[in-house]
Amino acid sequence: MSPSAGPGPAEGRAPPVLLPYQQAWIADRSDWKVCEKGRRTGLTWAEAADAALIAGTARNAGGCDHVYIGTERKMAKEFIDAVGMWARAFDKAASAVREVMLRDGDRDILTFRVDFASGFEVLALSSNPRSLRGRQANVTCDEAAFCNDLPELLKAAAAMTMWGSKVRVISTHNGEENPFNELVTAVRAGRKSYGLHRVTLDGAVGDGLYRRICEVRKREWSPEAERAWRDGLMADAPTREDALEEYQCVPKRGGGAYMPLSLIESCMADAPVLRFEGSDRFNSLPDRFRKRETREWLKRELDPLLARLDPKRLHVLGEDFGRTADLTVLAPMEIGATMERRCPFLLELRNVPFRVQRQILYHLCDRLPRFVAAKLDARGNGQYLAEVAVERYGERVEAVMPTQAWYLENFPPLKAAFEDGSISIPRNDDVASDLRAVQVVKGIPKVPDVRTGADGDRHGDAAIALCMAHAASRSEYREYGWTPVPRDGRGPARDPWDADAHEDDIGRPIRCTSGFARMRGNLL
Repeated sequence: MSPSAGPGPAEGRAPPVLLPYQQAWIADRSDWKVCEKGRRTGLTWAEAADAALIAGTARNAGGCDHVYIGTERKMAKEFIDAVGMWARAFDKAASAVREVMLRDGDRDILTFRVDFASGFEVLALSSNPRSLRGRQANVTCDEAAFCNDLPELLKAAAAMTMWGSKVRVISTHNGEENPFNELVTAVRAGRKSYGLHRVTLDGAVGDGLYRRICEVRKREWSPEAERAWRDGLMADAPTREDALEEYQCVPKRGGGAYMPLSLIESCMADAPVLRFEGSDRFNSLPDRFRKRETREWLKRELDPLLARLDPKRLHVLGEDFGRTADLTVLAPMEIGATMERRCPFLLELRNVPFRVQRQILYHLCDRLPRFVAAKLDARGNGQYLAEVAVERYGERVEAVMPTQAWYLENFPPLKAAFEDGSISIPRNDDVASDLRAVQVVKGIPKVPDVRTGADGDRHGDAAIALCMAHAASRSEYREYGWTPVPRDGRGPARDPWDADAHEDDIGRPIRCTSGFARMRGNLL
C-alpha cells in the first residue's frame, strides 16, 4: 500500500515529471491494483504513461495490448491523447490517435486507439462488461465507482489475468455502499491480495501537485498560495461530506444504509469469532457420536473463552437462527459496571443439525456468569430451538418473532449504543458486513433480502444476533440464586447446569426442565 503523502520536493526545485505517488503507482506490478483517489490528482495521466510503455514494448520483453474503460467518451479521448503524448516523449514508434468504429452488442460505437510498432495497441472501450469478452490485454477501469455494473466488469476482466494480463481499478468514491468502496474495504481487510493505493488531495499536494499546477500554468508557487488553493477547493464543495468524498477519499454515507462503516469500526475490539460447521460425515453420525465430538469441541474451543468472563457481571444472549442457507449466530453480551455492553465473542454455526445446536446453546447458557436474559429468533425452523430454550430457562428467555415494529423498536437503541461508544463487538470483516447490510426500508431499519459476506453466504446474521442481545440487555430481567441439594443423602447432587443432566432423548432422567421455579434447591 502506498502512503497517501510523501516528502515534497525541495523548496525552489521543480518536481520530477512523475510525482512520488504516480511513481509508486507505476512501480506496483501487482496483477490487480486498486487506487482510491481525490479528484484531478493526475493518477490517470500516470496510468497512460504506463500503458504507453507496455504497449510499445516487444512481446518477448513483456509488451501487450492495453484496454481503457471509462464512463464517458470524453474520458476515453483524454486518456488515449495522453498515451499518444507519452509515446512521443518515450520515443516509441506509434500512430497518431485514431477514431475507430467498434461493434458493442447491437450498436456501433465510436472510440479511440493508438497503434504501436510493437504490434500492440491501446484501445478505449465502453464500460459494458461484454466488451471485454474474448480479449487479452491489460485493463484499466477508470472512475470505477461510477460504472453501471462494476462487479460484472471486474468479473470479465479477471479472466485476463490467467494469461498474465493485469487489472487496474482507479476511482474517486461514490458512496459508502458502492461496489468500489466494498472492493477497497475487502483489499484493506486482507481478503484480497491486491495492491492498494490511496491518493488524497492533501497527500498529492505534499508530493508536489500544486507545484506542478503552477509550473504548467506559469504561476509563482508559494506556501501561502498553495494553502489558499487547497482550502478553496474544500470550501467550494456543496457540503463538507462532498468535499471529503471528492478530495480526501472519504466515501459518503448512502441514504439507505443505517450505520456507516466508520461508526461500526469505531466500536470494534479484538475478540474471537468461533465457527462450528457441520460436514456430511459429521451430520450423518449417530446422535451419541455427534454429541461426543461436539462436547470435545466445546471444551477445547469455547470453555477457555467462558472461563475468562467476569463472574461479577450480568450476561445476556442474542441469537439469529439458520440451518442450511443461513448461519446461526450466538452473541453473548456482558453488561458492565457503567452499563456499557461488551460482546466478548461470537459463535457461528453453519450446517449444524438441530440437536447439536441445542447442545451448544445449553452449554453456552449454562456457563454464562449471572445469565439473566436471552432473546432467540423464533422464525421458521428457529422456533424449535427457541421453544426448548424457553422450557429449560423459563422467563429468562424470550422467543422473538421479529416484525417491522420490533425492528423499529430495537435497532435505534443499538445504533445509539454505537454512536455513544457504549458497545464493543468483535473486530471481524464479516461482522461489519452484516451490520452494514442493515438498511432503512420505508423508514424501518432492517436487513433486506440480500446476501452479504465475501461469498454471498450470509444474510446479516450477526447484525440480528447483536440486536437481539442488545435488546435482551435492556429487558426487564430478574436474577435468582440457588444452592444444589444432595440426592437422597447419597453424596453431592449432580450439577443441574450440566447439559448431560437434561438429555431426556437418550434415556437420562430430567433433573431440571423449565427455569429456576422447578429446580430443586433454595431460592436466595
